[in-house]
Amino acid sequence: MLAAGSGAGSNIVSAAATGEAEGLRARNMKITGLKTILLDNIRPYIGHSKWLFIQLTTNEGIVGLGERPTGGVTNLKSQINLLHDLCERFVIGQSPFDVEKIWQSMYTSSHDYRHPGLYAIPAFSAIEMACWDIIGKATGQPVYNLLGGKYHDKLRAYAYMNTQGVWENPELAGERAAQLVKDGNTACKLDPFRPITGPPRDFPLATIRHVAKIFRAIRDAVGDELEIGIGTHGQFSTAGAIRVASILEEFNPYWFEEPVPPENVDEMARVAAHTTIPIATGERLVTKFEFAEVLEKQAAQIIQLDVGQCGGILESKKIAGIAEAHYAMIAPHMYCGPVAAAAAVQLDTCSPNFLVQEFNANRLHSEIFKEAIRLEQGFITPPPGPGLGVELNEDVVKRQLST
Repeated sequence: MLAAGSGAGSNIVSAAATGEAEGLRARNMKITGLKTILLDNIRPYIGHSKWLFIQLTTNEGIVGLGERPTGGVTNLKSQINLLHDLCERFVIGQSPFDVEKIWQSMYTSSHDYRHPGLYAIPAFSAIEMACWDIIGKATGQPVYNLLGGKYHDKLRAYAYMNTQGVWENPELAGERAAQLVKDGNTACKLDPFRPITGPPRDFPLATIRHVAKIFRAIRDAVGDELEIGIGTHGQFSTAGAIRVASILEEFNPYWFEEPVPPENVDEMARVAAHTTIPIATGERLVTKFEFAEVLEKQAAQIIQLDVGQCGGILESKKIAGIAEAHYAMIAPHMYCGPVAAAAAVQLDTCSPNFLVQEFNANRLHSEIFKEAIRLEQGFITPPPGPGLGVELNEDVVKRQLST
């Protein structure tokens, strides 16, 4: 018999006591404040010229990190004010563990915030991901372990193809595709139709045929070794999108991204019904409600939710679940700063229907963290650390503070 206070029995009692203490600590933890951090990005401005991070502080000394993607806006005073308003009204004094309660309070308590689109929902996302970072740090677990565990040991990613000079010389696309394959990539995306802004329109047949030459050069160079996504930004009319799809179908694109603007789901569904190319959409959609409509109307099979914009990590997990029920895949959007990117990686890791992760980064994306999330040979390895798995390099933060 083991003596009291020693051996296995002592270890069990000690573990139980530790667990009880940690549970009590979690129950008593409260969010006490918000700090916003506005940074100047470096060229090339991947993720836009400004990054807006937040830090939620707690009475236990744990700090949670979040990010509100800036969407190209440079005067962010209104967004910073919104973040402070939300935290003062709905977050400070709450337990960071009450993610659902905090989110629903922000979403339903103010008439002007309900279904607020890309104005307020990204602010919700920043606050929500900071709560999850706190929860992970308090429990010593990465967020993906708290949302079902690691389903993927590594995450397939896709790169953007450099299209400079490709329009003038389509053969360059083949050379660059070959280099992407050599670097370990198995998927890429390119935006062949310009300009990317403006109302939906038709492109001349000669333009579409010229884009087909670019795709043919890629297929001739790498065959089926590289998936090719058609990147568009809601540029086409419904008829124009169907025409483009019919001409490019022979190259078996990975997807046709946002062929028409996302406001009219029925028209996107019309495009989907006229092509064998999978339709992808989601970077400009928010909350489970908008994504549910896309899936129910069979408007898209690849869901490009943005964790930093659609409502946060838990909302993204719900969207991924709705997609799973429709046998649809997720390919999260990642044109953002590195904190929102880290949140996307957490989602990917625990989602069975994860397909591929967009990965856009410049040097600052790596420098801003003590240990960067890296793309190697076309794959991302999920970080094992608690919370979002990343920590800010304070020296780099001070260097890049926006004045």
